Amino acid sequence: MKLLVINPNISGDVTDLIESEALRSIRPGTELTMATAPFGVAYIETRAEAQIGGYAAMQIAAECHADHDAVVVAAFGDPGLAALREILKIPVVGMTEAALVSACQVGSRFSVIAISQRIQAWYRENIAACGFSNRLASIRALDEPLAHIGRIQEDQGERLVTLAERAVQDDGADVLILAGAPLAGLARSVASRLPVPALDGVTCALHQAQALVDLGAAAPTAGSFALPPEKPCKGLPVALARLVGRDIARSVTPGG
Repeated sequence: MKLLVINPNISGDVTDLIESEALRSIRPGTELTMATAPFGVAYIETRAEAQIGGYAAMQIAAECHADHDAVVVAAFGDPGLAALREILKIPVVGMTEAALVSACQVGSRFSVIAISQRIQAWYRENIAACGFSNRLASIRALDEPLAHIGRIQEDQGERLVTLAERAVQDDGADVLILAGAPLAGLARSVASRLPVPALDGVTCALHQAQALVDLGAAAPTAGSFALPPEKPCKGLPVALARLVGRDIARSVTPGG
């Protein structure tokens, strides 16, 4: 089995964190291909940044998905997830959806521990889109500027643990989601200090991606996730144009 793991942000050190945790979650014989966005932002906090990250993820997937069995979008908020499911014939898993599903199998109510206050609105919208708003106990987030996104666990680890403890004590969380690729691995390292289970989105996504490959569900030929209709397109990278327009001769025609 071969999995393509995409970091839709430009931070290579965060990709290293993702890979380190992902390697703990794969079975013998499963291979990883890691990819980092070639453009965009250091970490996603806003709707606009999520749109950019989604496009970066689509471009990477279009160029690299061949010979892979599944794709993992390794950013909380799952930028580009639905679009990738629409244009790829292999399973596509997002950190957010994977963590939410797993959390609801562990406890009744979950809290999300996040890296910034600004990120909360976008997270709430994603949780609502997944249909889990009624299971959300709280989102608690850091309120300090992030000097170096790749070192947030070292710089802010104790504050994140305190937020997690408050989510349990004050908000009634049965399970915690330590959200975002920069926190990959933190749930494992602090699990013994927390009174309820703590989940890592990377871990959840890797396990679910492998399970979906095993499930072997056929790619849809009807419904809203069937391949989009062919049409001319312009200005897209060739690999992405093949997936979106699927007619390169027309796609490169001036004025298409």
